[in-house]
Amino acid sequence: MKKRAILSVNMAVLLFGLAGLFAKWIHLPALSITFGRVLFSSVGLGVFLLVKKQSIRLENRRDLFLLLAAGAILALHWWSFLEAIQLSTVAIGTITFSSFPLFVTFLEPLAFHRKLTCRGVVIAVIILMGVIVTIPAFSFQNSMFLGIAVGMVSSLAYAVLTVMNKGLAVRYGGTVTAFYEQATAALVLLPFALWGTSTVPSLTDAALLLFLGLVTTALAHTLFINSLKELPAQLAGVCSAMETVYGILLALLLLGEVPSVREIIGAVIIVGAVVAAQLSEREFT
Repeated sequence: MKKRAILSVNMAVLLFGLAGLFAKWIHLPALSITFGRVLFSSVGLGVFLLVKKQSIRLENRRDLFLLLAAGAILALHWWSFLEAIQLSTVAIGTITFSSFPLFVTFLEPLAFHRKLTCRGVVIAVIILMGVIVTIPAFSFQNSMFLGIAVGMVSSLAYAVLTVMNKGLAVRYGGTVTAFYEQATAALVLLPFALWGTSTVPSLTDAALLLFLGLVTTALAHTLFINSLKELPAQLAGVCSAMETVYGILLALLLLGEVPSVREIIGAVIIVGAVVAAQLSEREFT
């Protein structure tokens, strides 16, 4: 069972890494791609919950408001993630996304009244250094810098989402939480998708959106959540750090995007820091 769980988590992370490539494959604005993604994903998760006969009833209104807020933040996260890739490269998008523990380090103590540890600050500084290394020039006229800036918005949004999901996932499970959040994200993005663009997706783009929503989002999420039942959260976290590596390798093989030396160094620093944080059990003093 554990071998199957390890295979599942790695397959999920591989699919997560693949998702970034769709920002280049689909000939639509990032906002339209994000809307299609959450629309198909929420429908897929809804059907899955219906087949499993799993209740989606919430305990109170507070949780409903939290899930609605989380859904809006999810919409911001996925839009900015795809927008960062369209502005720059898949490598930049995945590298900046993987820096989200930088923000979690400071958000968790605020949200849960925990002490900010020296170890956490050290890891955060190392991650920040990894991001800075990737910056070619500090100018918004530079598309790579602009991609990094938007990517950091995505990273911050995901960090906020991670903190919010800690309590929600415990009470309702990952799949129910994801269903509410992705359905909310689809509703939030609907008016922008209808009136913000006049581009009509081709059949190819529609098929790619369907794959993005059902396979790299709904299926990948389900595989990841199910693997957590068998694996320690620490091991799952280490596997998750491989998303950046998978994303860069897939972009190299399928898009011909060759990462720059700066991007490789930044990725090594960030992924190394995240893996070290997951493996280390001792606090720095």
